Amino acid sequence: MTLDRAVMIFAGCVVLLGVVLSLTIHPWWIALTAFAGLNMIQAGFTGFCPAAIMFRAMGVRPGTAFK
Repeated sequence: MTLDRAVMIFAGCVVLLGVVLSLTIHPWWIALTAFAGLNMIQAGFTGFCPAAIMFRAMGVRPGTAFK
């Protein structure tokens, strides 16, 4: 698995978790989904992604987007 795929899978899991928690626990959990979306937009413009740094430190091999 490459770093790009790991980041996309992680982002998708965070979005789905936020939706499920907002539907089952409390509506304010939708803020988690909003945070994930804003972070993806920010990473698209700047190339800085905290999740990519974390996965790189765990030894996931680099892909083409996050080097």
